[in-house]
Amino acid sequence: MVVESNGGTSPPQELETFIPQEERNKEKIVSKYNLTKDVESADFDPFSERKLDNPTSNMDTLTHLLKAAGLISGIFFTVLVAVVCTHCAYVLIKCAHVLYKKTRKTKMSFPEVAESALQNGPQWARPWANSFRIFILVSLFMTYFGTCSVYTVIVATNISQVVLHYFEDHKEVLGIRIFIIALLLPLIFMAWIRNLKYLAPVSMIANLFMGVGLGITFYYLVGTGGLSFDKVKAVKPPAEWPEFFSLTIFAMEAIGVVMPLENAMRTPRSMLGFCGVLNKGMSGVTLVYILLGFLGYLRYGDYVEDSINLNLEQAHISAQIVQIAIAIAVYCTFGLQFFVCVDIMWNCIKEKFTKRPDLADYVMRTIMVTACVLLAVAVPTIAPFMGVIGAFCFSLLGLIAPAFIEIITFWEIGYGPYNYLIIKNVLVLLFGAFALVFGTKDAVISIINVYSK
Repeated sequence: MVVESNGGTSPPQELETFIPQEERNKEKIVSKYNLTKDVESADFDPFSERKLDNPTSNMDTLTHLLKAAGLISGIFFTVLVAVVCTHCAYVLIKCAHVLYKKTRKTKMSFPEVAESALQNGPQWARPWANSFRIFILVSLFMTYFGTCSVYTVIVATNISQVVLHYFEDHKEVLGIRIFIIALLLPLIFMAWIRNLKYLAPVSMIANLFMGVGLGITFYYLVGTGGLSFDKVKAVKPPAEWPEFFSLTIFAMEAIGVVMPLENAMRTPRSMLGFCGVLNKGMSGVTLVYILLGFLGYLRYGDYVEDSINLNLEQAHISAQIVQIAIAIAVYCTFGLQFFVCVDIMWNCIKEKFTKRPDLADYVMRTIMVTACVLLAVAVPTIAPFMGVIGAFCFSLLGLIAPAFIEIITFWEIGYGPYNYLIIKNVLVLLFGAFALVFGTKDAVISIINVYSK
């Protein structure tokens, strides 16, 4: 709980009211890594010095993480991908906490963590600090801008299937691109929510509708029969693995969101730890993906669609409820994903609009949403689009970059017994390189095949 300036206590935030008092007062402090070499910063606590206008509680952050992780389920290696992606997010936050003390700062963005790691690292890396920051900035913007375009396609696809069920005679006129364009105004209104704190209720609404959609979907998969191991293959050929890894990395990754959320938390140390906010959120998401992917594959086999809810019988009202619920849930998630893009762009241009910054901010958001929708109109496919973003962008940002940052951050501090941090990060780099090279190749080929027909 936070004590306000007037001596009163701020009200609990959202689901925080359901947490026992001792849990709310408990802050998990991670002391696994020895930072004794930073003795010059020993008297500086970056978390007690952090001042926030609208701090978010642990449950707010968990709510965001549950939605920031994505929608498409996978079958094989889901746990492996989840562990690696979650660990890399954990690594980024852990390195940020080390660098807070070294630089005497109270919070940093992802690009600032990357830059600070090189600035405080070995001599040979320091000249590249600014270039690395710019690389992370550009990559973040491209990744989440593309992600928001994918979300637009997902929302439009779900809505179109319900609408066209009742207007079959208008299928030629009401193409998917018409539904994407129709989402322009609703998405602009969502992007106009300027504070991350106020996206928490929207994320809770998303969770509610996603829960309804998943519940009905599970009923279709389990309660209506049709599950059969005869429809599936126990192990797919290795040539098909890159596509799976690309889609699953896209679904699991939230690397661009974790630092804004950590920066907005009242107790940032609680993001880490075995039972920290990050692990809690990703564990729940992983469990849902495993169940949904496994059951969906048993039910529909190789005929499973890019999104499992698209396989449901359109004539049933309950199936239509699922489609609408999923559409609303993804729409409510759009604001959180788009926050990353807006934050990057605004920091680049805000110095030029000091007279009327609020107006400039709203105009910028409107233009960016319009461009996002136009990209979705140009590439209105789900799986191939996600494959490119997952394989190329998220592999670089979510896997390769955090591993590199950890190596540089602990260059002088040490890599632990037997240099296990080096060994671990080499394995992560190899995993990321595999997804980057082979996943991107397969995704690009899939897009070419779709539009060459």
